[in-house]
Amino acid sequence: MSGLPKIDTEGLKSFIPDDEIFQWLEKTKHPDAERVREIIRKSLDKNRLDPEEMATLINADSPELVEEIFEGARELKRRIYGNRIVLFAPLYVGNECVNRCAYCGFRADNTEVHRKTLLSEELVAEVEALEDLGHKRLIMVYGEHPKYDAQYIHDTVKEVYAVKKGPGEIRRVNINAAPLDVDGFKTVKSAGIGTYQIFQETYHRETYKQVHKGGPKSDFLWRLHGLDRAMEAGIDDLGIGALLGLYDWRFETMALLYHTIHLEKKFNVGPHTISFPRLEPAIGTDIEALTKKHAVSDFDFKRLVAILRLAVPYTGLILTCRESTELRNEMLGFGVSQIDGGSSIGVGSYSQKDPEAFKKSQFLLGDNRSLDEIIRELCEAGFVPSFCTGCYRKGRTGEHFMEFAIPGFVKRFCTPNAVLTFLEYLNDYASGETLAAGLKQIDRELEAMPESKAKDELLNRMQQVREGARDLYF
Repeated sequence: MSGLPKIDTEGLKSFIPDDEIFQWLEKTKHPDAERVREIIRKSLDKNRLDPEEMATLINADSPELVEEIFEGARELKRRIYGNRIVLFAPLYVGNECVNRCAYCGFRADNTEVHRKTLLSEELVAEVEALEDLGHKRLIMVYGEHPKYDAQYIHDTVKEVYAVKKGPGEIRRVNINAAPLDVDGFKTVKSAGIGTYQIFQETYHRETYKQVHKGGPKSDFLWRLHGLDRAMEAGIDDLGIGALLGLYDWRFETMALLYHTIHLEKKFNVGPHTISFPRLEPAIGTDIEALTKKHAVSDFDFKRLVAILRLAVPYTGLILTCRESTELRNEMLGFGVSQIDGGSSIGVGSYSQKDPEAFKKSQFLLGDNRSLDEIIRELCEAGFVPSFCTGCYRKGRTGEHFMEFAIPGFVKRFCTPNAVLTFLEYLNDYASGETLAAGLKQIDRELEAMPESKAKDELLNRMQQVREGARDLYF
């Protein structure tokens, strides 16, 4: 297999009903306060919301109701996810691309970006640098180009898994890359990947056409059905997302729910994660012109994340370093379950401190804190940083994950695994200040756990970690 897959959209139709979305947004204007509270209660009972219910929350824009939505999202996060925040890092493998997406620094006709694909030894150096920081989970990012075909993705993933430096190792590799055909997805799956992530960017078809000016990505239906093909290939751990600022955030948020419903109906399991990046400046790119009409304010950004949390209770929400430190810290309570930390997105910029790394970057970052700083601040805010990969390696993905996603799931598996992986980090990588803050947070987490055989087993495994054991999980 080589090159880009042949695009075949015969018989495909969009499952995003534009007219229906607009109708729901119109019909639910000026919602009754009690109706809003009824919807929040449904979500707190861990039920996914319907489009009419999400539209009602979107239209609940009075300060009082918005605060109730925020508090509902905070409470739902506490009930399902506890205090955990999962950490990962992006690893850009190459920025060659044949698409001409108006918003992207990697677009084919951008002459200002410096093109780079990591050589094998450079890829190893990047992974070693990430392991030296303490990372265990990566998302590998590829441009859309014939050289980054399914076999190339497979081979580079295997290479990353093979890199071990001291106590460091990568235990889970997620993928953000172009949509493949079914055979391509099977090839990538055989490398042992975690989540395959494809963002539709904008679900509004006319806007999609305007901003995707050429290349395979300009085919709306091929991209829209990409994760269906991944499912058919056996990848049941999927990530969806919308790039906010291209079109009205209300429509995009509704479309993310419709995409979730489509996957649930067809495959009996929705996406594992939802991402909602906002457009950020990129070299050689006029972002201001692109976002002039549909820029998303910080306030509306917080609203849409809280609404997503309530709409899809068991779906992970990812907030990246695109956003500022202050906003990220504030939004952790609104239902975010995963963040990146210590990120660098210039190709080759973890191992080489290149002052011009931004010229090899897709966009600019808003949060440039180190991983150690982020972890310390998470602890000081009452969160437990987690590098856990237990569910994926125990086969708790897709439908199996939903079987376990019941009351008690976090207490039985996620929190203990978070503590174990965090203790590894503290012993192997943390600065003195972060070590002290982390141990205090672990003590608080243990104090909150009721006495049980499970807690005794966790304490036993924690002692094993202190004595040098690694990669223990329930």
